[in-house]
This record gives sequence, structure tokens and C-alpha cells, in this order.
Amino acid sequence: MLNERGKNMFFRTDLAVERREMIGERVPDGVSFEEIIDGDVKTTVIKITNENGEKALSKPVGEYITVEFGALPVEADENSEGLNALKESIEKLLPESGTVLVAGLGNENITPDALGPKTVEKILATRHISDKSDSFGLPELRNVVAISTGVLGQTGMETAEIIKAICEKIKPAAVIAVDALATGNAKRLGRAVQISDTGISPGSGVNNSRSRLDETTLGTKVISVGVPTVIDALTLCPDMKKSEAGEENMMVTPRNIDSVINSMSLVLASSINLALQKNLSLSDIMALV
Repeated sequence: MLNERGKNMFFRTDLAVERREMIGERVPDGVSFEEIIDGDVKTTVIKITNENGEKALSKPVGEYITVEFGALPVEADENSEGLNALKESIEKLLPESGTVLVAGLGNENITPDALGPKTVEKILATRHISDKSDSFGLPELRNVVAISTGVLGQTGMETAEIIKAICEKIKPAAVIAVDALATGNAKRLGRAVQISDTGISPGSGVNNSRSRLDETTLGTKVISVGVPTVIDALTLCPDMKKSEAGEENMMVTPRNIDSVINSMSLVLASSINLALQKNLSLSDIMALV
């Protein structure tokens, strides 16, 4: 089913770069973008600066960085262009100092939604040892707290409630929220990462959006890091009747989603760890996690 411009009315995406592509070559007022290509890695930086830009892309004011990889699996290698592009993008949005809370959002029992929990398993949590780094023969460490929030059906609490309570206690300088996203382009499944300073709605990638996490709700900067792991069946097959996809809309995920989640969670964790712990190498971090 198409609208008057020939666009798929069922097109659904969490990626700002895809919203930008939908409006064609015209760059509306309030939107700027830049593309950087390094080997087979493409980084697109989109900035939305005013209300007109918000309306054009259906995204809040802020910065959206999308790193796309030419092939999978992406290696967690310190010399990898992809890993370095992710690390630099995260560093760009992080405050210079202060405690950082890394929150893995999603359900670890549902593979396409397990990106957040799998990533947090590999984050180097240091708040309990940062003031004792000399005793362990380590350089100065930044305070990092890591939490996997689970989902409402598992905990009985909204993700936003859990993270807000933690923020009120430890008062982090920033929250990094990792979650699965939805794409409108099957070529981006598992091979793109969106990093943004505008926050996130947990569960949006699997069509179960909950209370939003952003500076307004948490009282601190929120950096979202997400990988598209699903695509709406109606986006792939616009001629399919809604009833054929089911009342909840059918979501499609790659058949190799297990290896995609394992690979990308390691790459995300490595890039986040390197961005947070500038005095450690990747091999140091791997030995400590």
C-alpha cells in the first residue's frame, strides 16, 4: 500500500539515516548531514537543529551518528575501522568526566531483543574498584556502572523506573542505553549502529515501545546505542494485507541472528569500554571483563 508520493505507508524505522533517505535529495531547514567513508565503513552524521527538522525526519532535535559495516561479522579488533568509528562516535557524545551508567535494554530470552543484555555482560564495571586501581596495578579508571534491566514482564517494573531510581542514587554524568532497533532496509539488519544523544524508547525495535529514556525523564544525558535486528514484514512486502501479517504485525529477523547478536554485542561492548577507559587497551579490557 503506497501513499500519494509512492512511499510505503507501512515503512517503519528507528534510524534517522533512513528518515533522511525517505525525503530524497532535498535537505530541509533544520537538518544537516555528512558522510565519511573509511574502507568498507560508512559513518553518517545527521544533526537536527530545530522544530522544522524534527517534523521533516520525525525525530527529536539532536545528533544521530550511523556507522555502517560492509560485511559481517564485524571483528572486535583495536585496528578495525568499524570499531574505531564506533569508539570515536561514542566519545564525541560523552561528557569528559563523571560516572557513566551503561544499561542493557531488552529481553535476553528473545534473540533479536537480546542485544542490550548481551552487550552489558561484556562491559567493564569499575565503580567498586576505581579508587583502588593503584592497588591492582591499573591506570586511572573511569567510574562505570553496568545493569541489564530486563523487561516489564520479567521484573514488574518499567525500564524507565529502574534506570531513574539508579540515576537518583548514583547521579551519573551520562547514561548509555543499548537496545535493538528496527530498520526499513534489510541490508542494514545487523550491520549498522545508530548512536544518538536524544535518548531512546525501550523496546521500540520489536514494536513494544515503553516510557522514554532521555534527559527530561532521567535528569542526565542519555546516549542511545542501537543495532537494527528486525524489519516489519509489511515494510518488506507492502502488498501483504495487514491481516496476513497478524494483528500485532509480523517482525522479520535474519536467520543468523544468533551469530549477529554475539558478534555485534562484543563489538558494541568493546567500543563502549574503549570510549570510557581511555587509559586501557582492548587487550587490557578483555583480560579484566
